[in-house]
Amino acid sequence: MTPRPRKTPETLRSSRWFAPDDLRSFGHRSRMMQLGYAPEEFIGRPVIGILNTWSELNSCHSHFRERAKDARRGVLMAGGFPVEMPSLSVDESFTKPTSMLYRNMLAMETEEMIRSHPLDGVVLMGGCDKTTPGLVMGALTAGVPMIYLPAGPMLRGNYAGQHLGSGSDAWKYWDERRAGNISDAEWTGVQGGIARSPGVCMTMGTASTMTAITDAMGLTLPGASSIPAVDSGHQRMAAECGRRIVEMVWEDLTPDQIVTTASVRNAAIVAMATGCSTNAVVHLIAMARRAGVDLTLDDLDELGRVTPLIANVRPSGKDYLMEDFHYAGGLRALMAQIRDRLALDAMTVTGKSMGENLEGAKVYNDDVIRPLSNPVYHEGSLAVLRGNLCPSGAVIKPAACDPRFHVHEGPALVFDSYPEMKKAVDDETLDVTPDHVLVLRNAGPLGGPGFPEWGMLPIPKALIKQGHRDMLRISDARMSGTSYGACVLHAAPEAYVGGPLALLRNGDTVRLDLPARRLDMLVDDAELERRRAEWVAPEPRFERGWGWMFSKHVTQADKGCDFDFLERGFGRAAGEPDIY
Repeated sequence: MTPRPRKTPETLRSSRWFAPDDLRSFGHRSRMMQLGYAPEEFIGRPVIGILNTWSELNSCHSHFRERAKDARRGVLMAGGFPVEMPSLSVDESFTKPTSMLYRNMLAMETEEMIRSHPLDGVVLMGGCDKTTPGLVMGALTAGVPMIYLPAGPMLRGNYAGQHLGSGSDAWKYWDERRAGNISDAEWTGVQGGIARSPGVCMTMGTASTMTAITDAMGLTLPGASSIPAVDSGHQRMAAECGRRIVEMVWEDLTPDQIVTTASVRNAAIVAMATGCSTNAVVHLIAMARRAGVDLTLDDLDELGRVTPLIANVRPSGKDYLMEDFHYAGGLRALMAQIRDRLALDAMTVTGKSMGENLEGAKVYNDDVIRPLSNPVYHEGSLAVLRGNLCPSGAVIKPAACDPRFHVHEGPALVFDSYPEMKKAVDDETLDVTPDHVLVLRNAGPLGGPGFPEWGMLPIPKALIKQGHRDMLRISDARMSGTSYGACVLHAAPEAYVGGPLALLRNGDTVRLDLPARRLDMLVDDAELERRRAEWVAPEPRFERGWGWMFSKHVTQADKGCDFDFLERGFGRAAGEPDIY
């Protein structure tokens, strides 16, 4: 792609706010002077927005106050003018019913903040699951130069001489707790040791998956996604983001030059090779569609069939955590292992191609980052299923479940709500066998509401006490990227809108055939039509406010759960506000 002509001070976007000798610009300049700035500080220099998703309730981003200072230092060093702006912090741990309900709110806020303020470029500070796609989606639509500053993973957990992986080990120890094998003191010890520094989950959960995707898409500094949050290299990376975004403004290196069909494909391949979260499907499709790239579930399944999993990082890997992954060479090293599969001419925020960014990358531990000759799993992280239970698709993580469930047939045990399911699985008298298929419905984008992470249904306590730790589970919900097990997710269309999952009944035989990519209920068509005629739509979840807006416009899982009116092609963008 031919680079655009370099910007000059008078052609900066911010100059239209600050430079003219008119009444409106007089007001802009006077308010900046009210803030203590001299005109020579902000006129003719790139004004860089530092969009910070810090919050006192977002433990993943607890270091972002300091990282914003580091980014600010970099902007000043490069001759720009930094302005820190608070953004919605959709933390994963405390936002109920689910942070996914607010991803699109962050995307809208990001787009409008950029559009309505005198910003020439932006540093996007995120990391916790929904902040990466939300920030990127909004900035893609706004169209000004942007660079992503990932929060980085926390340090590995520790308890009683064991390395703990956030999320993954929580589920494992909770099962042992339910089985009566964990004491109160041990349980408290695990809680205190599993998350012990700032940063996102140190497994290859959704947070590290999405920052890796953004890295592979060319939107971060090379390899930035895996730097531990408390490593001094993370501070240096933050400052470099500040320096680099100023140069990107002068170069007029906008997102449309970076996020292309080729870079999205690179990101999808890397996601498969890392053992990505199932949530990657929803977010990557949404991000691609914002950039005008038509990425589908079938595209992802095709890549999943031919891309080996080579990152031996929990939960798909068996032994290591993100700290180990970074010091083994990080994402650059992994991408170098599969460089022959990537579009190496794809542009990146460095102003160089992906191929140039990968020069000199090395693997320092080939058990953490495996060679193609010795993968963790012969195919990629995800598989897409279709059948009469999910005509618009469902996803499963084959490497993270017991292989004996790859082909399985059993009777359905169906729950219409999370409280109903939770009560039942804790009932030791529940009539259930290891061959049963647990089903949770009405937990999708509209039914949840908001598409909560309820898809890793707990193993019934009766089976836990018998020593069982996996069984086939199906839902129209999502699950945490740190989760594992034979969990089929994102069944679409969801039951709440009358998808086939709504027609399933207790005792119906369900068949999963992973090699054939099929998920079906063995019920004849005539019976299904009879059930469909009897189905009654549930009451609306919301009658006002954000929830009402969400319910009217959110798309289904296979379309990325963006709002229909925000997708490219819906209508002409508003463009930059008129400056009077």
